[in-house]
Amino acid sequence: MQDRLKFAAVGGGLVALFGVALGIGALVGDPTGSTPDHGAMTHTEQDAGLSDSRSGYTLGDLTAPADPNQAGALRFRIIGPDAMPVTRFTTQHDKKLHLIVVRSDTAGYRHVHPTMDDTGTWSIDWNWATPGTYRIFADFVPEQGPGDLVLSRTITVAGTAATQPLPPESRSATVDGYQVHMTGDLSTAGSELRFTVTRDGAPVTDLEPYLGAYAHLVALRANDLAYLHVHPMGEVGHTPAGPAVTFHAQAPSAGVYRLYLDFSHGGVVHTAEFTVRVELSTAPSTSNGGHHSGGAHS
Repeated sequence: MQDRLKFAAVGGGLVALFGVALGIGALVGDPTGSTPDHGAMTHTEQDAGLSDSRSGYTLGDLTAPADPNQAGALRFRIIGPDAMPVTRFTTQHDKKLHLIVVRSDTAGYRHVHPTMDDTGTWSIDWNWATPGTYRIFADFVPEQGPGDLVLSRTITVAGTAATQPLPPESRSATVDGYQVHMTGDLSTAGSELRFTVTRDGAPVTDLEPYLGAYAHLVALRANDLAYLHVHPMGEVGHTPAGPAVTFHAQAPSAGVYRLYLDFSHGGVVHTAEFTVRVELSTAPSTSNGGHHSGGAHS
């Protein structure tokens, strides 16, 4: 989206596992069914996407299958300041809206793109693989709105699930036969991160455009699912299509983060996952390139 940091901290998303299961067609929000006290939400939390409401816009009418391995649809609407569903959105990175879904233990990450009907209802075929509490981020730009927005809510899928431990810190990941190595450090001052993609030891130099870029990076702060979405420096057609993709990112705080790098090759989108630790830094950033988005895309 716009070239700025968008950090969406998922309130309670990572640490809130297993509330009361919601039935199909039930309104999804606070697992207790209570109405969030938006007045109590801090400005920072709203900027970070902790709330389901911001700047007069609300993520509402959220429904999804209640049980694992139950085919259905995930549906929701964006309600505007006039209390009516929003039907006009600005295209950002080839899509009107980006949907990020992840379980509270950072497992089950998905980046998908639902479609909207004439009533402003977004929907996508959906099937939960495992029980647990999930955080759903809607990342979008209303055509007549204040700019990039990220709204989020939680939904609990019935059943008992074993919480997966956070994977150890690592600068290398293997996915679908690809090896991805990260250099640089995610920092609170802003810094460059470079990901190099190889396959069977050979550099991948023909990465395919995915959502208008050669890769996309999502970072989630592990203790609360704080969300950061960053787009790479350079442009498709002007920047080499691999093996390296460079980002400029700035974490809002110290802590442990999970990184999800989406890239396309061979007609398939692959996601490499990393665990990194961010230390508090006061050194100023020396880079002025790249795209960041907190509460939305960059």
